[in-house]
Amino acid sequence: MNLCEQTENKFIELFGVEPQLFKAPGRINLIGEHTDYNDGFVLPAAIDKAIVFAMQKNEGNLFRFYSIDYQEYVEFEKVELLEDAPFWSRYLLGVLAQMQKRNLHFEGVDCVFSGDIPLGAGLSSSAALESGFAFGVNALFDFQLESIDLVKIAQKAEHEYAGVKCGIMDQYASVFGKKKQVVQLDCRSNTHQYFPLELKEDIFLLVNTKVKHSLASSAYNKRREECDTAVEYFRKYYPNVTALRDVTDQMLNEHIGKPDALSFQRALFVVNENDRVVKATQALLEDDLQYFGELMYASHQGLKELYEVSCDELDFLVKETKKIPEIKGSRMMGGGFGGCTLNLMKESFVEDFKSQITIKYFDRFGIKPEFYLVNIQNGVESIKTC
Repeated sequence: MNLCEQTENKFIELFGVEPQLFKAPGRINLIGEHTDYNDGFVLPAAIDKAIVFAMQKNEGNLFRFYSIDYQEYVEFEKVELLEDAPFWSRYLLGVLAQMQKRNLHFEGVDCVFSGDIPLGAGLSSSAALESGFAFGVNALFDFQLESIDLVKIAQKAEHEYAGVKCGIMDQYASVFGKKKQVVQLDCRSNTHQYFPLELKEDIFLLVNTKVKHSLASSAYNKRREECDTAVEYFRKYYPNVTALRDVTDQMLNEHIGKPDALSFQRALFVVNENDRVVKATQALLEDDLQYFGELMYASHQGLKELYEVSCDELDFLVKETKKIPEIKGSRMMGGGFGGCTLNLMKESFVEDFKSQITIKYFDRFGIKPEFYLVNIQNGVESIKTC
């Protein structure tokens, strides 16, 4: 039984009616890390790991949710957080709360969902949960919200009900993703362009380090402070600078090491990374995956040396790929200090690589990595039939 059938059958078992079906994908970010909160560019894509929703209106003005993966059922009479409610329900309630703030009227909603997005791997399962549920509620009640509205509702739900001050990229990719296309998102204007991605004999493989170092959250906040320090410094000399997006190579060359060594390093990385996103889209237009892979390696090098958000496990996995001609590029993906590496390689080499790197990684760290093959797919959509 596939994911869709399982979700649909459970809904009918619980609620006794036929549901409408929706699907929302996770995402990868091909290049453009830590640029989002600097008003820069990112290059995400929706993937073929997703959450499936079975949903329907109910006449009881109740909000009844069931998570197949957690095997938990919750029921609410109104949209409010209850202390003993499971954490996953916050994402759904958060979406409804944002719709209420827009003065949208809805009755009760029944929802059963299940997914195959690996949890904790940096593939944005929470964004898929929010985006897919928002899409479903919009369809059920015919609110006719635009896609960008669904993105903003999903993001705000995570901010206010889940307590995570995320950027907009994850929800954006889940909603706007397209098969065989990547999304160049401008994080200043929240607008995007599509670029073609024809992998042919290649594929993306994620390698999960299975670690998450405790530095992650404190270092993230520190990096944001250092970026802000650099912005304040450059604004004194260039009044048009409101974010590191506005800083140029020439500005950096005229102020080497300023305002301090660390803030300068962070600014240099962000300026370079934005440039790499632009070059990466050009490489896709020219069907030059070899150069695209080189940009991935350069991104990781910057994240390791200039932004200092990598770790031994990530560095080891990336370094090992450089010895292998079948691999075009590799880099850490996400906030850093653990999580996954993203690898562009020949599909025919995947099984050999998994065998080799499992042994080497276990010998070095005593951990068996996990692997996820991903293909680029459409964003959130209705499913007509399982």
